[in-house]
Amino acid sequence: MERNLERTRQDLAEFLRSRRERISLAEAGLPPTGRRRTPGLRREEVAALAGVGLSWYTWLEQGRDIGVSPAFLDNLCRVLKLDAVERRHLYLLSHQRPPAEQGKTWCVVPQIVHRLMADLPLRPAYVLNLRWDVLAWNPAADKIFRFSEKAPEQRNMLSMLFTDEHMKSLFRPWDDQAIQMLSSFRRDYVHASNESDVASLVRDLESASPEFKEWWSRQDIHGLCQGIRHLAIESFGNVTLEHTTLTIDVERHLRLVYFAPVEHEMALFEFEKWLGQGVTGAKCDQFVIS
Repeated sequence: MERNLERTRQDLAEFLRSRRERISLAEAGLPPTGRRRTPGLRREEVAALAGVGLSWYTWLEQGRDIGVSPAFLDNLCRVLKLDAVERRHLYLLSHQRPPAEQGKTWCVVPQIVHRLMADLPLRPAYVLNLRWDVLAWNPAADKIFRFSEKAPEQRNMLSMLFTDEHMKSLFRPWDDQAIQMLSSFRRDYVHASNESDVASLVRDLESASPEFKEWWSRQDIHGLCQGIRHLAIESFGNVTLEHTTLTIDVERHLRLVYFAPVEHEMALFEFEKWLGQGVTGAKCDQFVIS
């Protein structure tokens, strides 16, 4: 472990030095000086521009075992003009974890994901963002959850769960599964609590649903992204589905929710037959996806 940390500190030193040496005086907003023996900025110039102590920056670039704050690192990112990938790399090297930051609820569903869902005609699947807006889905999911019957701005999994009568009759028992799903949403909420559309979603549901208001106040959190759903489908009957969540875009918290039936052979055959009746392709929410 000690050897690994030493290697990480050496990598940090080399990374900072390389980023410093690629920044010209003009890019940093500094006047030209005489001839320099090394390219880029000097350590004292980086420290001054970042508003950090020269000794601390020097020690960090030398790979010494010191603790620096996120604000310290972000000031360096600004001066060294690090992009998002480089900033994340700097945090991993210095703090052994990525930067803590608020998530964004907007996102674009890649075309390959639509193709993936279309290739799963007998496995319900849909795509969520951090706010739990349903951005895309395949016909199997639509037959169960009826996403296409909703206006785009109403197509939110959490809102449908607590305010839509079809959804409330679909999950069995509804209260147990709603509590679990709400606890999973809280896990995501912390990443986007400063987003106005997420805050307004919570406020609206607190006003619209007494159950949501009561259960939200409990502060329960559920970390698992998989489990069992018991559904009572009006046009089919009862079915048990196993579900899991696959992250398809880490930075924007875009995830694919996938369901597979847990049934014996005959029931599975009947369910898949029902799912496959008159459905083709995969759908997306053009209101959300631009």
